[in-house]
Amino acid sequence: MFNVTTGLAIWCSEAMTLALVAFMAWRHDVRNKAYFYWGMGFLLSGVGFAMVALRGQIPSIFSIEIGNTIALCGQSAWVAGYLALDRRKLEWWALLPPLVWLGGVFLPWVNDDYANRVILYNLASATGATALAMAVCMAGQRNESSRGKLGAIFVIQSLLSFGTAMAMALIGPTDTEAANFAGAAAMATGFLLTLACALTCLVIMERSEKHLRMLSLTDSLTGVLNRRGLFGRFDAIQESAFQDNRQVAVLIFDLDHFKRVNDRFGHQAGDIILTVFARMARQFVPDGAFGRMGGEEFAAFATVADQTEAEALAESIRAEFCRVPVSTGEAIIPATVSTGVALASALEANRDKLVSAADRALYAAKSAGRNCTVIFGEAEAAAPPPPQPDQTSGELVPTLDDQIHALRRVGSLSRG
Repeated sequence: MFNVTTGLAIWCSEAMTLALVAFMAWRHDVRNKAYFYWGMGFLLSGVGFAMVALRGQIPSIFSIEIGNTIALCGQSAWVAGYLALDRRKLEWWALLPPLVWLGGVFLPWVNDDYANRVILYNLASATGATALAMAVCMAGQRNESSRGKLGAIFVIQSLLSFGTAMAMALIGPTDTEAANFAGAAAMATGFLLTLACALTCLVIMERSEKHLRMLSLTDSLTGVLNRRGLFGRFDAIQESAFQDNRQVAVLIFDLDHFKRVNDRFGHQAGDIILTVFARMARQFVPDGAFGRMGGEEFAAFATVADQTEAEALAESIRAEFCRVPVSTGEAIIPATVSTGVALASALEANRDKLVSAADRALYAAKSAGRNCTVIFGEAEAAAPPPPQPDQTSGELVPTLDDQIHALRRVGSLSRG
């Protein structure tokens, strides 16, 4: 049978090695506190078990009360590491393992009986494993595939520790048998924690892969989707439109006279205007897809009930953007945007054709004087592009200023 000294010695060497690896990872990425907490967890666990293994050679209070407390504080540090991995604050229940131990070890019938101390330690360890499972599985929107397996490892560890405690309570083992129980439990726990370390690495790798994939689909300046990410959302938008019996709208935006802004105020000011527009415009397309096509051109894919809703969406974005000049810190820059919109039924929507049609509508909007919206309905969007852009096609949507001017003119004519 395993004895407790052998099991503790094996785990101490393994814990110190894992602590070194975790601290090296933390030094490489000091902003990730999870590595620091994990390193502290392995360090505390190794030191605590080393003190327990020295029972009989050092004062009992160091090898029993303090040594086991330090080892269980290691479990609390691991819990803190998994919470930090998901950027969650430290929870009170992370401190339960050492608190359970300290709450019972000073009771005379526990402190004076080796078997009862082993039972108490296993109950505290089961509490720590349960806290680890909670920290791993209660992660909100995190959905790495290895996370469930990692949680299962901690659940098995909890059941193992709890089962060992219950078996010992029922059997009433001698001190020698209790030592064998403790050694076997330590070996099994070390094996499970080794598996947990491997699965933790897989969780981190999956998260890094997801982050890199997100970066490949995101525009680094504005934070919205890039062209690749935007086009990748079209099928989902089309399917949603089909299920809800709605139409697919493609809106293309082009910031007016953007080159003049760069030439006069500098590229940093231009970047600020791009960022302001992107942040503002994507708020109007919460259920659709919004992204930067390149340069000063942006696009949105959305589902709409009809042309009126598409017009309202485009005009809301245009009017909101030109309502307040953009402050760059050094200058106040009046900025406007031209918009081209193309519509198609969900069944007949084709991404490339709709983008091409919206592009032609945008050209017509710029030819009409900029700071306006031109909409191509289903018939115009489905028509093949003309050899030369037709400046008379499409429906020019009057801006708010146009409508106010028209009302004033009607009023003056009626008074005349």
